[in-house]
Amino acid sequence: MSKIAHFLSLLLPLVVQADLSGRVVAVADGDTITVLDGGKRQIKIRLHQIDAPEKKQDFGQASKQSLSDLVFGKQVKIEVADTDKYGRTVGKVLIGGTDANLEQVKRGMAWVYEKYANEPAYFAAERTAKMNRVGLWNQPNPTPPWVYRHPERAGSTATAKPPALSGKPSRRCGEKRFCKEMSSCEEARYFLNECGVKGLDGDGDGRPCEALCQ
Repeated sequence: MSKIAHFLSLLLPLVVQADLSGRVVAVADGDTITVLDGGKRQIKIRLHQIDAPEKKQDFGQASKQSLSDLVFGKQVKIEVADTDKYGRTVGKVLIGGTDANLEQVKRGMAWVYEKYANEPAYFAAERTAKMNRVGLWNQPNPTPPWVYRHPERAGSTATAKPPALSGKPSRRCGEKRFCKEMSSCEEARYFLNECGVKGLDGDGDGRPCEALCQ
């Protein structure tokens, strides 16, 4: 390989992919599909801004089936946002005028992935689904998949559930009440939604501690 070719090969992973389209040929779970594009390439797509239950979690299979009903065998357009560390294309999956990513949240089949989400419509859809106990929100204390995957980051075990929302914060909620006491967006959202610390959401948009949850 020439030096120029080698240099270009190093640059390729840094190039942001253009939007693409194709037919959905596989659904791995509630937030991952495979698309066959016009060049007969199979491209794995990770749905942007959402995080679905893992296969072994409650509603994991239901979430997969929901996404399959939405997109399997259909022609879709992908608005590419990024490429993740596993080499998957990350993007918004559109079927006509329907945003499949957002639809999964509306159906209560996925969480908003707060670490990567930036569209208010997603947060609003999650609040509505939670209020109406749609899908996974019909469970008393659903465990977010990022906590399930990395329980050590939440200071819990893989099977532990967050405390139910009640009039008084549980012991696990602790005494934290201000954004300056939060170490991450996930912690702030936990204290807002599960511990009832409403002061973390000063403007009432459902997103706590804007400096952390940008």
